[in-house]
Amino acid sequence: MSGLLCACAAASAPVAAAAERGHGGGPRGAALEHHGGPRRDGVYVDATLTRAAAGTFHLDPAFKAAVPGAIYAQPLYLPGPGGKDRVIAATERNNVAAFDAASGATLWTRNLGDPVPLSKLPCGNIDPLGITGTPVADPTSRTLYLDAMTTPDGGSTMRHLVFALSLDDGSTRPGWPVRVTELARRRGLAFDDAVQNQRGALALSDGVLYVPFGGHYGDCGDYRGFIVAIPVANPSGASAWATGARGGGIWAPSGIAVDAGQLFAATGNTFGAKTWSGGEAILRFPAGVPLSAEPADWFAPRNWKQLDDRDVDLGGTGPVLVEVTGATPSRLLVALGKDGKIYLLDRAHLGGVGGQVAVAQVASGPIINAAAAYTTAQGTYVVFRGEGIGCPGRGSGDLTAVRIAPGAPPSVRVAWCARQGGRGSPMVTTTDGRAEAIVWSVGAEGDDRLHGFDGDTGQVVHGGGKTHPALGGVRRFQTPILGGGRIFVAVEGGVKAFVR
Repeated sequence: MSGLLCACAAASAPVAAAAERGHGGGPRGAALEHHGGPRRDGVYVDATLTRAAAGTFHLDPAFKAAVPGAIYAQPLYLPGPGGKDRVIAATERNNVAAFDAASGATLWTRNLGDPVPLSKLPCGNIDPLGITGTPVADPTSRTLYLDAMTTPDGGSTMRHLVFALSLDDGSTRPGWPVRVTELARRRGLAFDDAVQNQRGALALSDGVLYVPFGGHYGDCGDYRGFIVAIPVANPSGASAWATGARGGGIWAPSGIAVDAGQLFAATGNTFGAKTWSGGEAILRFPAGVPLSAEPADWFAPRNWKQLDDRDVDLGGTGPVLVEVTGATPSRLLVALGKDGKIYLLDRAHLGGVGGQVAVAQVASGPIINAAAAYTTAQGTYVVFRGEGIGCPGRGSGDLTAVRIAPGAPPSVRVAWCARQGGRGSPMVTTTDGRAEAIVWSVGAEGDDRLHGFDGDTGQVVHGGGKTHPALGGVRRFQTPILGGGRIFVAVEGGVKAFVR
């Protein structure tokens, strides 16, 4: 596959595999990475959280979890020994804090260095710029991994630093942080800290940390879609991959999805590419170090060049991995684009240019968020922030659920639409993985209220009206999480908790 760049280092000694995170098999009730698990489906299980119980959730006035700065990263939830659970939050002021999950009391806090003022960046829309991508936690080693944009001199020098912090006290692990520019330079790749932004969630698989990069709002400079693969036991043995053309950022909030030793990433538009060079694509890499010089498989829409020219990214929403019983193929990858289309891909063979299993126009405008996926007795659904087309009952809404129907090939249609009133990303709760599905979202940068909807019909089960106060300061693409029977939402300056 031409046009793609890679620089690889020899693999270090094998590292013990970390426990699966979130509902994917880790500590019960944990949310240790974006959308609760490596598949990025955003499903959380609570046997007591029925649709009838959803309406009883209310803001806990006694919960006080405060940390300075805007929060774009999803908070994390870690069950602890003796019931001492904690919530982790990271802010654009480069503050990281751990809170008691019951009271919100601060357990520890760390500042990782001055963030970069927007006035010092060539473009962008986050001020200041510090920690943006959702961290990932490893419960086995008790370590939190994240990227922070820092400056030692007020903005003349900028550094993307990847940290490993103790989950118990916030201290920095030996050998960390590592500077991304230096890792890239050792492997023969250019990396300009000033124009690269770390928006996508980090991933951790079999002892290797994956950190994706894109550009800033405004697409300034020679940024690339970029992935750094860092063996956590030997950070200097990192490898990296970059798109062959300018642009192609990996910037969707859910970042990289992982399943069965494979990595999946979505890229945005490239600039000036005459032949396909890694943009407007879903890419699959074998996991590990060295990072593969060429993705094992890839997909791009047939009109990728037109999408490039119009700045209509496929990569505004990260990949979501689903299984659909009775479908051929059944192991699917779902991709959503700024053009309002949904693409179903065969996860085992993504298909190259125009190689989708199915495609449908499901939204009238851009789809930019972190989508969620879930299965009930009625079928398999994907839910996303976007104005649906063909909503049943002539309805409309900025939250849309589509149902994937089994078949050879499977097909897609809009199942329901609802109004979430903002730019939040949805998550889903069920009582057992299938029953009583509820879609939760926040009207981020809109009404700033928590909303809950019946996962089969879209009917409201938790209203966002006057009885449920606006949270204030919820940043775009923010998603709620579930932990210990509570729903947590990150806001400007801290985290809020909902209880029954």
